[in-house]
Amino acid sequence: MGKGALRGWGNGMASWGDGIPRPGSSRANFLTPGLLMLGPLMIGPLLLGIVACGPADLPPSDAAARVGEEAVPYRLFEQYLERNVGKGETALSSAALTHLFDQFLDEEVLYHLALESTWITPGDTRRQAIEAALSHAASNGVDEAAVSDYYEQHRGEFERPERVRLRQILVAEQAQAKEALAALAAGEDFAQVAERISIDPNASRGGDQGELAETDLPPAFVGPVFSLEPGEISPIVEAEYGFHIFQVVAREPPQVIPLEVAHQEILLRLRQQIADQQLGELLEKARGRYNIQVYEQNLPFEYRGTYRAEENSRR
Repeated sequence: MGKGALRGWGNGMASWGDGIPRPGSSRANFLTPGLLMLGPLMIGPLLLGIVACGPADLPPSDAAARVGEEAVPYRLFEQYLERNVGKGETALSSAALTHLFDQFLDEEVLYHLALESTWITPGDTRRQAIEAALSHAASNGVDEAAVSDYYEQHRGEFERPERVRLRQILVAEQAQAKEALAALAAGEDFAQVAERISIDPNASRGGDQGELAETDLPPAFVGPVFSLEPGEISPIVEAEYGFHIFQVVAREPPQVIPLEVAHQEILLRLRQQIADQQLGELLEKARGRYNIQVYEQNLPFEYRGTYRAEENSRR
């Protein structure tokens, strides 16, 4: 239900309060005898009950949620969307918006925890709140034994298959490809021919494609490319979008990246794992600390996330 729809709904609830009997109305004439029978002492509490349950208990029409005693305006979520996915969030599905809204509320909850714990000041950002929360969690130190264990347990991640350093010439017409092949056969440098006639985006770099494994190439190119020795040039290879000529500049055999080379990457991975775990623990602590309520009727999409009332009741 959109925000505009909410305002109409809120007004409808407000009109319920107008149902208090008034002299001269047909409804008042119908109810007044019953009220008179209650006596003066009973009418006051009844009216107080009506007021207590009336529009004052409704959330503000622009509130997307409440964290503790503080309403969270929907515009903050709109700003969050602009920062993370850009404008035009209406194109996103309800499932995608639900996921993003949960992440947004996670940040809000951690922000409140960091603010209440005086880890940050009111002017600090949500990102600063998360960083401050992590800095007050357990140490994210990683010892050398953990790095070595990770390397042994994930050795396959550090295996590199055979690769070739590749150049290519790409043209739109077969006649152009034959012209390029003739120039190469006459001794013209491959890079120069690529710069002169190729339409490949890397033509200005001599058609250099970098280092590629078999899995990096379309299946139709694997045979023609990986059958070449360094310096060799392929025949014309026709494809749906043009005609290719390849040159293998060098071949790199399969290898396993040694631990000393992979060490820094592993260290960063393990630190990230620890940070994610600690952040999750902090988030659970914050969720238990604050009463969090999502005003689904105020959201312009169907919310089915982890902060729904029924989800919270299962925790």
